[in-house]
Amino acid sequence: MPATQTPVYRRVVLKLSGESFCMPGERGISMQAVSHVAEQTVRAAKQGVQIAIVIGGGNILRGAQFTAGNATIQEATAHYMGMLATVINGLALQDALESLGSETRLLSAIKMDGVAEPYIRRRARRHLEKGRTIILAAGTGSPFVTTDTAAANRALELEADALLKATRVDGVFSDDPEKNPHAVLYRELSYDAVREQKLRVMDSTAIAQCMEHQMPIVVFNYKKEGNIERAVRGERLGTLITSAAAAS
Repeated sequence: MPATQTPVYRRVVLKLSGESFCMPGERGISMQAVSHVAEQTVRAAKQGVQIAIVIGGGNILRGAQFTAGNATIQEATAHYMGMLATVINGLALQDALESLGSETRLLSAIKMDGVAEPYIRRRARRHLEKGRTIILAAGTGSPFVTTDTAAANRALELEADALLKATRVDGVFSDDPEKNPHAVLYRELSYDAVREQKLRVMDSTAIAQCMEHQMPIVVFNYKKEGNIERAVRGERLGTLITSAAAAS
């Protein structure tokens, strides 16, 4: 599909994991990795698609690492710590986007007025309508909810046309392709197939919400140059998850 063709989607939610903010096998923030994502996102936004980005924080910390065998930090507290990590990632991505000329807003589900706007659905929609790329940090603002579920919630709240799940592999496989070279890539899947086969795509709550409200999910490899732009345009890449799709 040529870049000049009208995009299939009007508005999308792009889910980025914390690992997209660091180099493979590392932790923390690599501005080289952040810039790679930002450059693709800016080009994608120039196609006229409204983009909301939900970010993870696993490159900085995961709540589970503080609760496994550690009674000192309560599980809910660990989840809040993870939410704060997503705000740190959001600040890095915001500056990377703005350095490329993109008008960007960082919105947090946890109030922290000094660095981010509070997430308010109507405000977020208005930013999108004005052509701004928005970054949605701190998940849903509640513990025991993953950022995958937050992405599904935001896609539904903002009436997005699709939820784009960026990963480091080419889509959804029958097994972990980084460990099993014979794993099969599925081009299309139904929500039911994902749940029945317990495929590692997004957590079960996120899949259930998308299934209930018929929100298409596209799982694709963000590391391949130009794939974010292709996904936003609605090109066929990675794996498409819908109610009608069959494993293929």
